[in-house]
Order: sequence, then structure tokens, then C-alpha cells
Amino acid sequence: MTQVTVPTAGPLTPEEERQWIRAAHQEVADLFGHRPVLYWADLLLSAAAAWSGTVLYFMATPFSGWQLLGLLVAGIAFYRAGTFMHEIIHMPRGVLVNFRRAWNLLIGVPLLMPWVLYRNHIGHHTRAHFGTPDDGEYLPLAAAPLRDTLLYLVKVPLLSLMAFARFAIAAPLSWLIPPLRRWLLERGSAYVSNPYYRKPFPKKDRRHLLIVEALCLAWVLFWVGMTVFGPVEPIHWLMAWVLHAFTLGLNWVRNLAAHRYDNPGQAMSHIAQLQDAVNITGQTWLTCWLFPVGLRYHALHHLFPGLPYHSMGEAHRRLVDRFGPDSPYAAANHSSFFRVVGQLLRSASDTRPEASAIAVWRAAGRAPASGRMAG
Repeated sequence: MTQVTVPTAGPLTPEEERQWIRAAHQEVADLFGHRPVLYWADLLLSAAAAWSGTVLYFMATPFSGWQLLGLLVAGIAFYRAGTFMHEIIHMPRGVLVNFRRAWNLLIGVPLLMPWVLYRNHIGHHTRAHFGTPDDGEYLPLAAAPLRDTLLYLVKVPLLSLMAFARFAIAAPLSWLIPPLRRWLLERGSAYVSNPYYRKPFPKKDRRHLLIVEALCLAWVLFWVGMTVFGPVEPIHWLMAWVLHAFTLGLNWVRNLAAHRYDNPGQAMSHIAQLQDAVNITGQTWLTCWLFPVGLRYHALHHLFPGLPYHSMGEAHRRLVDRFGPDSPYAAANHSSFFRVVGQLLRSASDTRPEASAIAVWRAAGRAPASGRMAG
């Protein structure tokens, strides 16, 4: 294999970046194939554990150890199964089609989180949008006062209520009220952590969206009927909210260690995106719990978004062995979740309100969507 020499100090030129990325791709070129058996086995086992834990959670004696165990098993397993949404979005059209449908039926519709609402994620990987107000998954929390990180965290209990309101109330009303439909397609049809993100939902996926909206509404109405005419009681709705919020909260907290979150809003090169993202290299129970389905290699994912989760461990080892500790790739490696979040919190603590980068995001959120999304 041709050896490529890349400087280890200072920024790379565009040509040096291209050379390094080509060399890195050569190292992992044989790892991009999807292995359907692994996808199906992982999803079905995770879903079985999640729904078994759910039964235990609802059937166990209230406030007992068994009920707590059911909550933990169900929440963690739903979280793992739910992260396959990320894999689905990066699959080429036509790959594992039945897997996508099964995921929606087992996880997406019951949790009111069908995968089609994650179409916006592709923009997170584009040079024009990554790390800017047009990136739905980037908030510069490390370049903003600590209060913005706290505001981010206190949203966790609201996420489940927002999902319910979106599919059980807003969606059916929007079918009858065109202005509400336009608003919902622009402001309520993307899974984002950036509350200032606005972009119309893709027209080519709107029929798909309508189908899953109807399925989600039918699921909610079924449980409403079971409450009015069957054995379901109001306390069960509260329990469902706790489980759902716990599941989504795991991902919300994990997301704090996905990036450095210190970009003030400028477009970034591919290597800069790589180094803004984070690989968690430590082997701990928390890493396995919080970073399932390849999420621990988030920087690697930004380098090669199409790499399947089951190939990431091997790809990471190859890149570390090939390029060593002084490479652009090594700069993205961190030993633990706590180290990354600690750096974010220290940076946020040192940021004055008048220097907050989030002001750029707020200003963009107030701008007309047509002007911001022209590209």
C-alpha cells in the first residue's frame, strides 16, 4: 500500500486532507458491506429484551425491585434497538428494506419515533451545514454559558410529551388545517437537538411520513380505547411516560459526548469535522451501556458515514495501527464519557454570556427559513 506522509503539527492543506482521507479509506475499504444476519439478530434480541422488560415493569409489584429491574432492562434495550434508526438512515436505498419496516413496527411506531423523521441527519454530515445553525444536531454548548447546557438537560422529561403531542394531536389536526401542516413539516418533523433548526420535510418522503403518522395515531388510539373500555388505568400512562423519557434521556445525555461542541458556526473541513467529533476508547460498562451500535466511534462515523456499526471496532483498530498517536484521527480519541463532558462543562463555565456562540443560532432561528435554506 502506498504510504502517505501527513504533517502532525498545524492545519493540513486541502490536498493533504484529501491524501490522508484516501489513505484512511484504503485501510477500511473492505469493511463497508452490511451483514444482514447481524442486523436482524441484534434488533430482534434487543426488541425481545425491551418488550420483556416492559411486561415485567408493568406487571411487577409497584416500587419493587422487580419493577425497577424491568424499567432498567426495558429502557436500555429500547435505547439499543432505537439506535438502529441511525444505521437505517445511512443505508443506501434498497438495502435491508424489510429490516427498516420491521424496525418501525417493533420500535419506531410503538415509541412514536418512526425513522423517516431522522432524514435531517444527512445534513449533519455535509460540509455546508455541519456545526452551523443549519445543523439540526449541533449546539455550541462548549462555547456558551453553562446555563445553556442545563437548559439542554432539563428538556429530557419533555421529549416524550412532545412526541405524543406531535403524533396524537398535531398530526391529525394538520391533515385538516393546511397552515398547521406547513408548520409541522418545517418545525416538527425532524429529530434534532438544535431547537433553532428549521427546514421543510423532504417532499419525496411525505407519503411515507403520512403512513407512519397514521400508524402512530392508531397505536395511541388503541391504548386510549384500552383505557376507556379495558384494563389500562391512568397510572399506566404515567409509567409509560417514565419508561419513554428514560429511554430518550439515555440518548440525550449520550449526545453530550458526541462532539466537542465548540464551533462558533463556521463551515468546517472534513478533517475538522472528524476532530470535532469524539471516539470513546475506554472499555467500561458505561461505554457499552451509553454507546451501543457503534455510537462510541462517532468520529470514525464522521470520517466514513457509510461504515456499518459491526465493522467499526475493526476499522478503528486499523486506523490507529496505521497512522499512530499523532494522526488527525488520534486527536478524536478520548478515554471516557466523563472526560469529554468534563471538558465541555469547563469550557462552558469559562464562557461569558456576551460571548455565547448560541446567539448565532438564535439569530438564525429568527431568520426566514427560505433565506437560510436556499442551499
